[in-house]
Amino acid sequence: MKGYVHIYTGNGKGKTTAALGLSVRALGAGKKVFFAQFIKGKTYSEIEFIKKNIPDLIIKQYGLGCFIINEPKKEDIDAARKGLKEVETIIKSDEYDLIIMDEANIALYYKLFSVEDLIEVLKSKPTKTEIVITGRYAPAELMEFADLVTEMKEIKHYYSKGIEAREGIEF
Repeated sequence: MKGYVHIYTGNGKGKTTAALGLSVRALGAGKKVFFAQFIKGKTYSEIEFIKKNIPDLIIKQYGLGCFIINEPKKEDIDAARKGLKEVETIIKSDEYDLIIMDEANIALYYKLFSVEDLIEVLKSKPTKTEIVITGRYAPAELMEFADLVTEMKEIKHYYSKGIEAREGIEF
């Protein structure tokens, strides 16, 4: 089966959640999944659940916390670039059927690595490997390269009324 490159982008909620859902579907079909999280370095509810209940879903974070309200530091850039190199090695290993690059679009937006570097990594994808890239602000060049692009569009969100992120729903 041929694998494709997906992008889940847009300002709406649900990009990571959709990627996690696809991961569970792939695992249910006997596929091997690697879930790389860029930017994120905190413990989220889904990470705790997966570690306890779905050990076959391999998740690795390449973030040092969450700098989104500030400018990235050199350490953030180094962590993201190291992560991209590791994910490239994982892609080339041909060990996984599905590889998620969660928030890689945000890493691009903050210039933690370049779109050209990411596309070069994607070009090394074995034929059967499916890759999903999530995050707001997917650049045009990446969307052109991808086989599938889904935009999550925010119509209405309670966050605009001052509702903070809630455990089990947003994190």
